[in-house]
Amino acid sequence: MQSGSITPILRIFDVVLAQSFYLDFLGFQLDWQHQFEDNFPLYLQISKDDCIIHLSEHFGDASPHSAIRIYWEHIYELHSELSQKDYKFSKPQVEKTDWETLELSITDPFSNRLIFWADA
Repeated sequence: MQSGSITPILRIFDVVLAQSFYLDFLGFQLDWQHQFEDNFPLYLQISKDDCIIHLSEHFGDASPHSAIRIYWEHIYELHSELSQKDYKFSKPQVEKTDWETLELSITDPFSNRLIFWADA
């Protein structure tokens, strides 16, 4: 990790649902998870290429309805990868913005928005 790198924390409410979305659909991998005791909230680190995200069930760690922007050089490859999975809850498309970026926006099951973007 480089100096100045940011690792967002996104609030989740259901680990199984989060894993289905982030691991199975988006293609992230589970790096590690932490839980103080059984029946306590879970905290996870997931990654895909150079992107690292933390997911937390802890009430005070983050608020739902967050949005993060993730630079993704090969955005059309990501779109193709996601389209092939035919995930019934999300059919993201690449859109060109007025500010000359290509963006693929996806909302997770907990109302957090991930905006993958590249220069147009």
